[in-house]
Amino acid sequence: MAAAFYRAMCRGGRLYRTVSSALSHSRCPYRRWQRVALGLGATLAAIPISQSQSTSLTHEDLIKRAVSLVTDGANTFLSQTTLALIDSLTEYIKAVHTLISLQRQYTGLAGKISDKEEDAIWQIIIEARVTMKTKQETYFSFESKWMTAVGLSEMAAEAAYQTGADPASITAHTHIQMAQSQVREMKQLALKAEAKLAEVQVEEIHIKRTEEAAVTATQQAANLAAAEEIPEQYLRED
Repeated sequence: MAAAFYRAMCRGGRLYRTVSSALSHSRCPYRRWQRVALGLGATLAAIPISQSQSTSLTHEDLIKRAVSLVTDGANTFLSQTTLALIDSLTEYIKAVHTLISLQRQYTGLAGKISDKEEDAIWQIIIEARVTMKTKQETYFSFESKWMTAVGLSEMAAEAAYQTGADPASITAHTHIQMAQSQVREMKQLALKAEAKLAEVQVEEIHIKRTEEAAVTATQQAANLAAAEEIPEQYLRED
């Protein structure tokens, strides 16, 4: 029994070291946000103040401690919403690039494939558009929550400044700037992807119009040729 327990503990230790090593070597682009969130959560804790403690603290001290807890909670809220927004933006950008790739492939195959193959490609494109729209709605939803978190953090930072809790105020302002910088960078990537998609769609429309114009011109030429042949037939009959 002891030997079995020892073997189980050894396996558990190896598994823990393996997972810890994988996490420590992970290149997740949002790891710094996780470190910030964990650091802020570890610095402050809502510990009730006993009667003996409260007698040795002034009202100013108690207010500073309270406002520091408020900024800590606001910073944690901002960290979580920033992570969610960046993740949803990443998924949205991927969906946009997928649609760009599909539409470029379709444009390159236009006029070279059968109607059945064209319908199949269009079905895939439609599904990609639905996926992109869903990802965009998710991104908009998290953006709204993130803006609320930014506003809350700004109010917490101002409250900390007004009460003289300068370290808490500086930390909150730094956290806001980091969040805004990260989100701004991701939104710029999203705008670039949307611009590329618009270019591809304009190109597709231009190709379609060119093809339609060519078909119309061919039909008009055929109709004109048929109209010119009719009088000659009548002349031969006469």
